Amino acid sequence: MIDGLAPIYVRLTIEGRRTQFSLGKKIEPDKWIQKAGMAKGSGQEAKIINNYINTVRGELQKNYNVLISQNEYVTPEMVRNAYMGVKEEKKTLMELIDYHLLRVQERVDAGRMSKNTKKHFVTTKLKIQSFLRNKYNLSDEALCNLKYQFVIDFEYYFETFEGVKKNTYMKYMSCLKQIIRHAVRLGWLKTNPFQDFKCTYEPANKDILTMEEIELIYNKSNLIKRLEEVRDIFIFCCFTGFAYADLTNLSPDSISKSVDGEIWLQTYREKTGTKERVMALPIPIEIIEKYKNHNCRKIQNRLFPVNSNQKYNAYLKELADICGINKYLTTHLARHTFATTITLSNGVPIESVSSMLGHKDIRTTQIYARVVQQKVSQDMKDLRKRMMNNPTMKEESKLKIA
Repeated sequence: MIDGLAPIYVRLTIEGRRTQFSLGKKIEPDKWIQKAGMAKGSGQEAKIINNYINTVRGELQKNYNVLISQNEYVTPEMVRNAYMGVKEEKKTLMELIDYHLLRVQERVDAGRMSKNTKKHFVTTKLKIQSFLRNKYNLSDEALCNLKYQFVIDFEYYFETFEGVKKNTYMKYMSCLKQIIRHAVRLGWLKTNPFQDFKCTYEPANKDILTMEEIELIYNKSNLIKRLEEVRDIFIFCCFTGFAYADLTNLSPDSISKSVDGEIWLQTYREKTGTKERVMALPIPIEIIEKYKNHNCRKIQNRLFPVNSNQKYNAYLKELADICGINKYLTTHLARHTFATTITLSNGVPIESVSSMLGHKDIRTTQIYARVVQQKVSQDMKDLRKRMMNNPTMKEESKLKIA
């Protein structure tokens, strides 16, 4: 307060959110009616201030009416800026995605997020740009224009234009949903267009190897050096469950011996950062010993000579052809095989399997349990066929159950 005069402020409140700015007028405190928000009395000074207040109120109301007709929601700051002639900069979808990618990169640099996770968000950005071009002929879109219709149009775009499987495009939908949720938290969006949308996935048909197929690959001889190395690493993963990204991080320091003399392998999953600790069975120990003098240990401090993921999978295809296995061998099929054929099928509790695989949620591991159940069901169906084709069993199967 200067010279006994107090400044008059305009306070704007919309749905509990407030902002204020100076009216540019001053008045003696005892001449102000707080409840009415007006100057007291009928003198010339009071009339000038009250007329000015009424004019400002009218202008603010007019600006609010224009803004509400153009936007899904209006904030007090938007009304204030419109009245004061400040151009309102609308946040856009691409601006939001770039902001999110910047934060993702920071997490990758800090070792709190994997590079593969970042790739999902980068690919999602490319898919959204393609969608905007093909659906709306736009390069970008204001966030305030995003409604539920945008979400279902994006899903329909994948189903028709992209022609990819549901589980594939749901990953992109999930990434966008996460980004939009971030915008709501930042206050860039008032309502979430994904609020009523649920990302649903179809049960994955995870291919696995049987014990007979594992033995066939393990015992295959006369392989050239590069295929022998890939075979050894693949078999190692079948008995340990390590994913390709984590396999490349294994070093001699990943090996430890417990107080009871057992050898353990430990690393942290690049995908989730969770600990993955597996007790080494005889075959993995044999393979580790085989490569103890390899240059990969001496030069790179790696447990095994691991190729790029692309070459590794290409060599696995060759290996499958040589072994006569009609399955698409990949780096991740070994992980599926460990979870099913090696552990769950042999009575290892699902909680232990979940821990060894480094899963954050046991529901992820339960997918493998369903695969085991399907395998048991198929085995019983095959048994029934063999029994029905046995003449002796046919004669003895006349027992009727009421």
